[in-house]
Amino acid sequence: MKLSILIPVYNELRYINLLTDKLFHSFKNEDVEYIFINDGSTDGSKEWLENFSKKNQNKNITFINFDKNQGKGMALREGLKASIGDYILFQDSDLELDPQDSYEMYKIIKNDSKIDCLFGTRYLSGKIKKNNNFINEIVGRVNSIIFNFLFHQSVSDVHCGTKIISKNVKNKINLSINDFGFEIDLATQIVKNNFDIFEYGISYFARTVDEGKKITWIDGFKSHYYLFKTRFIDNSISTQFSIFYSVSYMLYIGSFFGLGLGKLLMMILTLIVGLFIGLHRKIASSSIIYLMCFIGSLFSKGNGKIYTVLLGFIIGIYLSKKFGEIVKGNTKNRFINFFV
Repeated sequence: MKLSILIPVYNELRYINLLTDKLFHSFKNEDVEYIFINDGSTDGSKEWLENFSKKNQNKNITFINFDKNQGKGMALREGLKASIGDYILFQDSDLELDPQDSYEMYKIIKNDSKIDCLFGTRYLSGKIKKNNNFINEIVGRVNSIIFNFLFHQSVSDVHCGTKIISKNVKNKINLSINDFGFEIDLATQIVKNNFDIFEYGISYFARTVDEGKKITWIDGFKSHYYLFKTRFIDNSISTQFSIFYSVSYMLYIGSFFGLGLGKLLMMILTLIVGLFIGLHRKIASSSIIYLMCFIGSLFSKGNGKIYTVLLGFIIGIYLSKKFGEIVKGNTKNRFINFFV
């Protein structure tokens, strides 16, 4: 059983020597290939890694170099292309996460064929932890909650940098995000390809900016965009059409209710509802919801119309689900499945 360890490095000269010592010690009895990806370092990390690779040719080390900083996601995607292991471990180079915990995770996943994905978590751990950044922790927890809501999961720490996936997962995922959004990109691809995510509690030693921490508040805002992108944009063409269609008619329906701020809030609400309808109902099925809302609007006037439209919406959700189940159960025609 071979393990590929991917280590992206960007200006980590003060930590890289201790990191490699810990990695070699933790995995000394395993068949490992170490893939270091220098992501445009300017502090001497590149030169250190080059010399280190030459001095340790017996350690099965691969060195990938980017002359300019491309982002953590791009670095790890290149590392994935070069990896040949049965399992792939993602290991940050800043020593916030202990390589010994990574080894414990590897022992678990390689001895259980039912596990294809094992995520480290800093929030479900009885191990030692140091974190002086309250805001970062709140953002991490909130983003995990949003991820769980969007993808029907129960992951406690989607941003944790220590993760292990099997070669089977590697061959099915299609990653596209270049920066710190890699963690969200990887998690969403795993879920979309119907793999289960398991978690293992690990220790955490948070760095300060003075100590080299690179994630900023800008990355926090970008993470929300990536959550939206991976859920509502990165989909099949048929789902994209369905989302556009359902959002359009739900906004139209919402425009008939309320005045001023109330109308704006209603349209925001119906837009969100439309996004989720488009994810779970193709155009033909979704049209049943629109039709039932329209029929409901015919049975009342004034402020009372919202109740009959809501009733029509609920009936439409039920009928559209049954319609989709019947059609999908009786045909495998790709053209029909595009619309149903």
